[in-house]
Amino acid sequence: MKKCSHLDQIQDVAPHSQGCEECLKTGDSWVHLRLCLICGHVGCCDSSPNRHATKHFHQTHHPLIRSFEPGEDWGWCYLDQVTF
Repeated sequence: MKKCSHLDQIQDVAPHSQGCEECLKTGDSWVHLRLCLICGHVGCCDSSPNRHATKHFHQTHHPLIRSFEPGEDWGWCYLDQVTF
């Protein structure tokens, strides 16, 4: 089973907002939220119309996110394409 090789990059971050930062600015909606574990950016998931979490990864190359949904604690590495 493939493992994430970027876990050493996780930072102790505080979420920048309680909703998708970009969607809140534009008045758009989202389905689920993801927290960047490198900088604290909160973006919407790939099931959301704007896919801001993935766009954040492509802009910043921050590879690690985790679910920002209540009761969920899984993470995802964009580079290794694995959950952790």
